[in-house]
Amino acid sequence: MDPLIALKLGKFFSQFKSVELKKGEIILHAGENPVNIFYLKEGYVRMYSVSEAGKELTLNIFKPGTYFPMIWAITQTPNNYFFETMTDVVLSHVPNKELTEFLKKEPEVLYDLTKRVLVGLGGILIRLEYLLFGNAYSRVAAMLLLSASRFGSKNKSGEIEIQLTFTHQEIANLAGLTREATSLEMEKLKKKGLVVSKDRHLIIKDPKKLREESLIYIEEKPLPYTF
Repeated sequence: MDPLIALKLGKFFSQFKSVELKKGEIILHAGENPVNIFYLKEGYVRMYSVSEAGKELTLNIFKPGTYFPMIWAITQTPNNYFFETMTDVVLSHVPNKELTEFLKKEPEVLYDLTKRVLVGLGGILIRLEYLLFGNAYSRVAAMLLLSASRFGSKNKSGEIEIQLTFTHQEIANLAGLTREATSLEMEKLKKKGLVVSKDRHLIIKDPKKLREESLIYIEEKPLPYTF
């Protein structure tokens, strides 16, 4: 993010009181329209839907410095999603009217938000393609590759460590699979030496090979805002 935009956002959101939440807390339920916008200062929050059969599908993961739910804030569309903390978080509650007025007065910040939305849309289209056309193996590989792109840190050996811890269930929620199916595909990737676990973090040993296994094309530059 541009330093000037980060400064403006930090100054604006610093006016509002912060609250701390533990991992696994529901911030907003599907069908519940928010009273305020949430600005995420620390930690990670996932946005997901639940099918009639109770199956979860993670649609987005918010990082520090993001604010949500902006679909509701701008369009007043009813909220149909759950927002849950993936880690301990610190966030602020911001009145929607004050945020929208701020955005109208700050075209650079509004442009940055628009860029986030469009980058996010591109990521969602990539995920949609592989959820519809990929098999279980390529879907898991693709979700790991996308996670490495967003949350990964490359070392001198070219390996990428995913900084955010993911359980097999959380990977399954991203890939639209069961935990059992995801665990089987993860074992295949580990046996091929493409992925290893260290201190609860996943390490991509060979990003280029994983890209080939996922059958997905992603540019080398990271996807900075969303899946």
